[in-house]
Amino acid sequence: MKHIIIFIIALTPLFGSAQKKDKKLQSKLEKEIIGFNGDIGVYIKNLRTGKTVSINADSIFPTASIVKVPIMIGVMDKIEKGYLKYDQPLTYKDSLLYAGEDILGSFKSDEKIALKKVMMLMLTTSDNTASLWLQSLAGTGTRINIILDSLGFLNTRVNSRTDGRRDDWKIYGWGQTTPKEMTTLFEMIYHKKIISPSASERMMRILGRNFWDAEGLSQIPPTIEVFSKNGAVNASRSEVMLVNAKRNPYILSIFTKNNKDESWGEKNEAWLLTRKISKLIWDYLNN
Repeated sequence: MKHIIIFIIALTPLFGSAQKKDKKLQSKLEKEIIGFNGDIGVYIKNLRTGKTVSINADSIFPTASIVKVPIMIGVMDKIEKGYLKYDQPLTYKDSLLYAGEDILGSFKSDEKIALKKVMMLMLTTSDNTASLWLQSLAGTGTRINIILDSLGFLNTRVNSRTDGRRDDWKIYGWGQTTPKEMTTLFEMIYHKKIISPSASERMMRILGRNFWDAEGLSQIPPTIEVFSKNGAVNASRSEVMLVNAKRNPYILSIFTKNNKDESWGEKNEAWLLTRKISKLIWDYLNN
């Protein structure tokens, strides 16, 4: 237990409240979100200067598919401990199917697929069948939550198919987090502080292959490396991005809930606002 305590103490600057606020950017964002028909939380951190912007950043929001980042951490921890191998073959079974349009769900029972490809499907295409399979392989949401707790995360949790979290699942769905905690989680991976430096590097590579690039990610020039994950259910649309810009690298977490507009077209109010905020931040920090 001693080594775990030392590890958490070493990470306290990432969670601390001593960061400087970017008051000018804070004002711009507060004006941008006026009139949004829902609840919104935003947290931004400039990785060069350490300056932050915080709007409802400690409020809990549904993760939707962003929960797949903690699931990835759970799987990588199993790999690090030798219980799984990154390139080991797995056997798909029909019983794993989560109905939808997932790629993995089109497999025939007993087909083989490498673990690393299942992880790619979970993070790149946000495949739900792959994700629930990996959640089980990680030791279920219970074990993933123990890892999150050991890292100092108090509100980021897996709820679905997790003992003792049914009430949270009814409120938040598959998972829950806060904008600040998810920003911090990405920052810890970026600084190679999750599991091990090599595991963190592997996770960064996986997070750099997002197929769903039409929202906040669309406002970043395609020549810029971005590590991201987004999530959406009817009344909640969210996105987190670590933008590895040369001048001012930054992390942006935007979470929404209780959205009045539950439509699924490109003009959905939350996605329109996400694109506006993403462009505003990019232009402010790197133009």
